[in-house]
Amino acid sequence: MDGLISVIVPVYNVEKYIVETMECVAAQTYEDWELLLVEDGSSDGTAEKIQRYVEEKSEKRIRLIRQPSNKGAAAARNRGLAEARGRYIAYLDADDLWVPEKLEKELRFLQEKDAAFVFTGYEFADEQGRGTGRVVRVPATLSYRQALSNTTIFTTTVMFDTAKIPREELQMPQIKSEDTALWFRVLRSGYTAYGLDENLVKYRRTGKTLSSNKLEALRRIWNLYRRSEGLGVLESAYHFCFWAVRAVKRRI
Repeated sequence: MDGLISVIVPVYNVEKYIVETMECVAAQTYEDWELLLVEDGSSDGTAEKIQRYVEEKSEKRIRLIRQPSNKGAAAARNRGLAEARGRYIAYLDADDLWVPEKLEKELRFLQEKDAAFVFTGYEFADEQGRGTGRVVRVPATLSYRQALSNTTIFTTTVMFDTAKIPREELQMPQIKSEDTALWFRVLRSGYTAYGLDENLVKYRRTGKTLSSNKLEALRRIWNLYRRSEGLGVLESAYHFCFWAVRAVKRRI
């Protein structure tokens, strides 16, 4: 098992969490990685904390990439993808955490399945990063049609093999819920997503977490069905009902 993994993190006003996030990557048992922190015009001390950490640890695997202005998470991830040197791409949100074996186990799983697109289970965590015990289980596989009713793929759990999926196909669209829109597009192209049903990620829920706004989440998924995927009203309503039920179950 080998190959460089490029870990892409969009960074915006996360000075409270960014050191812990860098440390969870530095603690990975799989050591052939690079960490691309795409600074998206923060107004706090995020960039300074990153620079200080890199200097103190003499960590050459971490790169700070500055966007000229705030362009949003999709543009930041796309910039990271353009700068990535690794064959494998993994995404990590700046306030989430990985267990130390995450990259090792996920890469082995991807290679064993000869897959292009994999994702893992995860656990909800509080603002301090402590697991709440609420673990999200994931299916063994997801096709496009299945994913429309089950958007259980969480960004911080994903890994792609760019030897199987061209990088241009991994560009995130400039729309809300850009990550889910990308999963839909990749799966619609004929790829299958393979789920590793292990809890390898802590999804930190903070007061500023976008998806914690329930009404906004409802609007975003509906707009994806209607505008991004071009589904009719009845088909959108069908998938929306299943999505809503599963979304509620994940959170209770």
